[in-house]
Order: sequence, then structure tokens, then C-alpha cells
Amino acid sequence: MNKLITRLLFLCMLVITQAACGQQYDEYRVVYKGKNGAGHGKNIVFIASDHEYRSEETLPALARILANRFGFTCTVIFALDSNRNILPGGSDLRGLKALDKADLMVIFTRFSNFADEEMQHINDYLEKGKPVVGLRTATHAFNNPDNPKWGHYSYEYDGPMKSWKHGFGEMVLGETWVGHYGKNHEQASRLVIEKGQENHPVMAGVKNIFVQSGGYNAYPEQTGSTVLARGQVLNGMTPDAPADPSKEELPVAWIRNYKLDSGASGRAFATTHGASEDLLNEGFRRMLVNACFWTMGMEKQIQPTSNVDFVGPYKPTTFNFDGYKANVKPSDLAGWNSLIMPGEIVKPQKQ
Repeated sequence: MNKLITRLLFLCMLVITQAACGQQYDEYRVVYKGKNGAGHGKNIVFIASDHEYRSEETLPALARILANRFGFTCTVIFALDSNRNILPGGSDLRGLKALDKADLMVIFTRFSNFADEEMQHINDYLEKGKPVVGLRTATHAFNNPDNPKWGHYSYEYDGPMKSWKHGFGEMVLGETWVGHYGKNHEQASRLVIEKGQENHPVMAGVKNIFVQSGGYNAYPEQTGSTVLARGQVLNGMTPDAPADPSKEELPVAWIRNYKLDSGASGRAFATTHGASEDLLNEGFRRMLVNACFWTMGMEKQIQPTSNVDFVGPYKPTTFNFDGYKANVKPSDLAGWNSLIMPGEIVKPQKQ
């Protein structure tokens, strides 16, 4: 009898401990739970932390669309400062254990250097061959070359793990950081669907794509990726601005199947755009929503006329290095009707 009681007490303590571990990083995230739709019962984890393009605004807005309009459960995880407020570009980001039960990882980070245990969850996720959607700076998501265990994720990696040359960006998404193409903040972009890809599921119902973020040099064809759209660099920041005749149309959205050394393989979609103001364009939002469905193997559920309108107020901050909405906690973004993004613009903290 004593052994039975001891065993029961042990199991109770284990359950309590596991529950506590699951809650200890709640302050780093906001969760949107959908009720009905093709995504009901599936989990998407969004990882947000870049210094310039306001991923802390883009990702919760996208998450609310996918949750409210399509039924997914969407968890958005942010980097925080010492006061537990959202810190764009920070590396104190916790709670990636949520990836253990995720059906999709959407990543929008830049030069991150996460703790080893958080990197372990990302690596475990990829080793299961699960899908990935990467936005903008995700091509250079990590900058941790001195980490003896995870340095191969770094965007400039050129070490003994030859298959990981140029890190997570090239290995998983098909491209690393190469450089800007055109003048960022002065030359916007018009996206042109690649000839022959008009009927790809990711492009279902997608039209009139205009984004305010500038172009990147990107050559994903060299890693076996399939280009879905190319970017016209514009001489101006409005949709009707003329194309810059001196710039060729480089890839801005593509798909691929990444394959790790272990043999694990999964679908990936990447775009070199995704800044806060890019999401204002309906065609771009629809492409991202479609990409999430496609990477999860749910292309039959893609509807070209589905509702991709914002859920709740979305007033994006102009993307730049000069300031961000400060003193905002993830919990301030909870619910369907909270403003994205509240707070006052302040100068960024030194990283």
C-alpha cells in the first residue's frame, strides 16, 4: 500500500511539474484559438524578433487571420526585454517547446542568438521533417557562430558541417543573406507571378501584389527551389510607381523541400518580403495564408476567394531602425479586438 501511495504521489508531482513548465513562459507569447474552419485542431507557432521590419506586428496580425478565419490555434512567441516587454531583435525568447506539438513553424527573426534549449526545440522540429514558412530576414534568422552546438545555424556558417553552409537560411529556406537590391525605404516592390506558376496553390486568388519593403538579392534556384514570384524594383514607394529599368526581376517568393543529413525532409516557403506595411496588401496576405496551407499539405483546402481581411485593428508602424512601439507586452495583443500595435514609438535599445 505504501508503495502505491508513493507512486501516486510521484505521478501527481510529475503532472504538476509538467503543467508548471508549460506555463512558465506564458509571458513570452500570445495565443489565438480558432473554433471553426479547415485548420481546426492544428497548431501554428510564430517566432517574432527582428530589429527593423516589425515582425512583432506582422506575425500576430497574420496569426489572428489564420485563427479566426480558418480555425487554427496560433501561438506567437516574442523576444522580451528585462521588463518583460516585447523587444524587437532581442534574443531572450522563450517557450519554443510549443514547437513540440506544432504543425507549422512561421519564423521572422534576424541575427538571433537564442538559448541552447530553445534552439534544441527548433532542431527537434526540423528533424521531424515538419513544414516551415520564413519571412524576410528569416534568410539570416540566426547569428550565433561561436555557439559550439548550434553555430551551424548561423547565416555565414562555413564550418565542417558542409551541408549547413550558410546556415539555417540556405539549408532550410534555400537562401541566406546576400544583400539589398535597390534602395530600401526608397524603392518599393511589385510582385510578378512566375510564368508557369499561375496555377500553383500558393498563388490561388493572388493578384495585385505590392509591398513597401525593398528587394533582396536572392538566388534560390541554385539550391533547387522553385520560384513562384519575382520582384519589380520600383522607382518610388507607391503601387503606381514605374519599374526601375536598371533592375532585373529577382526571386521574392519560392518553395522547396528541405532535407537534413538525417534524411528528414519537409516543405518550406520563403519570401524576401513581409514587413509590417507589406501586410496591408491583400494579395500579399493571401499568398502568406495560402503558403501556410500548402506547407502543411492542405492545398486542397485553399480557396481563392477565402476571407483574408484583418481581424481587429491593424495600424502598422513604419518599418525602420529608428524606433518601435515600446512598453507592449504580448498579453496586450490578446483577443480579436486589441490594437496591433499599441504603445508609443521610442528609440531602440542597444542590442
